[in-house]
Amino acid sequence: MKVSGLRWLSLMLLVPIPWAQRVWALPFLTVLSPSERYLRERGQRHKKLTDWGRQMLLQVRHWLPDRDLVVGMDSSFAALDFLARLGQLPLPIHGVTRLRLDAALYEPASARRSGQRGRPRRKGARLPTLVQRLTAADSVWQRVTLHGWHGRSERVLDRLSGTAVWYHTGLPAVPIRWVLIRDPDGHLDPQAFLCTRLDADPVQVLEWFVQRWQMEVTFEEARAHLGLEIQRQWSDQAIARTTPALFALYSLITWLAHHLRKDSTFPVRRAAWYAKGNATFSDTIAGVRRYLWGSTHFSIPMAKAEVIEIPRPLYEHLTETLCFAA
Repeated sequence: MKVSGLRWLSLMLLVPIPWAQRVWALPFLTVLSPSERYLRERGQRHKKLTDWGRQMLLQVRHWLPDRDLVVGMDSSFAALDFLARLGQLPLPIHGVTRLRLDAALYEPASARRSGQRGRPRRKGARLPTLVQRLTAADSVWQRVTLHGWHGRSERVLDRLSGTAVWYHTGLPAVPIRWVLIRDPDGHLDPQAFLCTRLDADPVQVLEWFVQRWQMEVTFEEARAHLGLEIQRQWSDQAIARTTPALFALYSLITWLAHHLRKDSTFPVRRAAWYAKGNATFSDTIAGVRRYLWGSTHFSIPMAKAEVIEIPRPLYEHLTETLCFAA
């Protein structure tokens, strides 16, 4: 996300939300990554997007040294040096991202013979490209149904998978599991994905990447309900502080709503023009507001002349209106 030359990288935890019956992306770590032009105008050194991302993930690994981590990323992080660094950790961080259809894939390097001289080989024989596998007669496709395609619908696809070494001259060699998909109806273009965990199930790889699209939902809801990217500060430092705070507020609201509704369903506000079955973030933030406002103790004057009694239904209607309008 980018505003006025200031760009933020955010790590989000993909969590199944019981009352929403789907996975939400909850931000938990956000850093400022200014654009190259922004820093050049100020005489400062630029740091690449992958460098920021690597530092963020190394920090998470420091916090969670024994946790198995799988990170879904966009194509900006489909970089060999970036993926190789994550794979060299004592407990590797596995990445899932898109893969170019023309990527150079190879067999693993053969075992080194005893007494063999020279540098160890990084790769073996060249493998067919994924473009070639799309039309190859020996390709054995399997049909799968993915749930939550773009966050909502189902999609029937054909998939093909295998393992290989992804290599480019001058860069590290990275072992990957590649997954190639095509639409049997021809409505979608063929796509390819990679996972640095070689024993990962191909369908699981696709599901991990599909869940990453929930991050776009988080961005849209944070804009609509928390004012993200609609900041009026004159200071760049103020903007830089506000965005991480708003992301944190998104996760805090969801966490509080989970504890308020742990043993019950969440109330859903429906409109005549929109049949909504499950709660969204607008219902969540309204429920948290109702709880906070209802728990506040106000000092009420004792003089009856200053107290106006209203019917309970009218009070509830006004409260609900304010919760959704705030």
